[in-house]
Amino acid sequence: MRDVLRMRAAALAMLAAAAVLTACGGGGGGGGGAPLAMAPTAASGDEAIVASSSVAGQCAAPRTGIDPDTGAAFPDQPGTLATEKRWVRGWIDETYLWFDEVPATLAASDYATPITYFSVLKTPGLTAAGRAKDRFHFTQDTAVYRALSRNGVGVGYGAELAFLSASPPRDVRVAYTEPGSPAAQAAIVRGTRLLEIDGVDVVSGTDTATLNAGLAPAREGEAHSFKLRAPDGSERTLTLTAARITRTPVQNVKTIATASGPVGYLLFNDYLATAEAPLVAAVNQLKSDGITDLVIDMRYNGGGLLDIASELASMVSSGAATTGAVFERLQFNNKNPFNLSPAQATLPFHATSRGFSVPAGQALPRLGLSRVTVLAGPDTCSASESVVNSLRGIGVTVNLVGGTTCGKPYGFFPQDNCGTTYFAIQFQGVNQQGFGDYSDGFAPTCVVPDDFGHALGDPAEARLAAALALQSGGACPAPVSSNKEEMALRKSEAAGQPYLVRSPARESRLLARH
Repeated sequence: MRDVLRMRAAALAMLAAAAVLTACGGGGGGGGGAPLAMAPTAASGDEAIVASSSVAGQCAAPRTGIDPDTGAAFPDQPGTLATEKRWVRGWIDETYLWFDEVPATLAASDYATPITYFSVLKTPGLTAAGRAKDRFHFTQDTAVYRALSRNGVGVGYGAELAFLSASPPRDVRVAYTEPGSPAAQAAIVRGTRLLEIDGVDVVSGTDTATLNAGLAPAREGEAHSFKLRAPDGSERTLTLTAARITRTPVQNVKTIATASGPVGYLLFNDYLATAEAPLVAAVNQLKSDGITDLVIDMRYNGGGLLDIASELASMVSSGAATTGAVFERLQFNNKNPFNLSPAQATLPFHATSRGFSVPAGQALPRLGLSRVTVLAGPDTCSASESVVNSLRGIGVTVNLVGGTTCGKPYGFFPQDNCGTTYFAIQFQGVNQQGFGDYSDGFAPTCVVPDDFGHALGDPAEARLAAALALQSGGACPAPVSSNKEEMALRKSEAAGQPYLVRSPARESRLLARH
């Protein structure tokens, strides 16, 4: 049986990997992929769709040597850009969830590369709210993807940026930092605002090449100057040097004393393989503290490994609720392109560890809760939404505090061909009750704008404070402020607009075939 569910590309570090500022706009999160080419004309007669297997690995620039992932020689053979594009078209026709909605008039010859051709081979359909149904079509260099997917190691400063406004006047803040990173060592805290990069004004500057070079350092040891304004209003200028950053997916695990009993809190940012061990440790800690309620902060968690998501949902709930239940059932197109049986296409609630960073087969600790509160927003995506949907599917009450989630009930098998890994939507996930229609996101129980004036995990932070009030009183607290910044955040989040700029591979539920 194929091992369902691995690999999640992690981690470009601070200040955003794919972060691109422009003089009149830019930035944003989610979606991705190569830029579109010129609008195509009609398909030419010699572009018939062929089986992708018949042209797989026929490359314009074949790789040579040994594939470090398999220990065998790369499978590439001499080919052309035309054969690579024929592979892309065949693979889309075979595996894409909405293969029959791809316009038939798209001609490969109208696109310079397989990547630009791939970028348009998707449904033009819209969601009920009028957003593109497929906002998640993208590619990534295979070597880069594989290097980042396993343990979240990348080059950067170690802080995640929130682009509250990517167009002038820009407002770029630090959302959180990675422990021990250059940003953390420089005492850069959540809410810090970027004012200048290498002397260029971030707010209204037009030298976007300099800004982007500082935002996304290309190599370890690269240094850039930043002028920053802390949440208390103080300003300073410092130099940050890019380093190899390992993401810490679980942070700030604590128990908060409340009038209604002890409440557990944990910040969970990435469904990496390395998250398995700290999640188990966090649940054991909270269980020993005797918590009666739980807040999981996933406002910035774009998703990842569904096996990790299944483990987390199981640990929140009880064996009685999850045994024999469906965590997520995968629905493919009517060609069943990966030849999965119904059992193989069903992911259970895992009762034991899967062996990612905890030895396989160990019984998972259980909190046995019938209610959980999730801090969420437009950057809460994919596997994070799976946890919400799966728990609701078995009758666990999941309250969302914050903003509407991103709306991604879809996933894919990452597929390499000729050194590029292609990500095209290939399945939709549904829960025990068969529900998975949330392409416009899950609406929050309590609408609370993000609070950049307090540390994550601070009981006074607006979203956590609202969650604690909801848990103790059963009702959403009234908004405490109507200032301009809060209203702008509320409008953005209500529209489902993400503000973290990150690789689209970090907003995923991914499957790997073995």
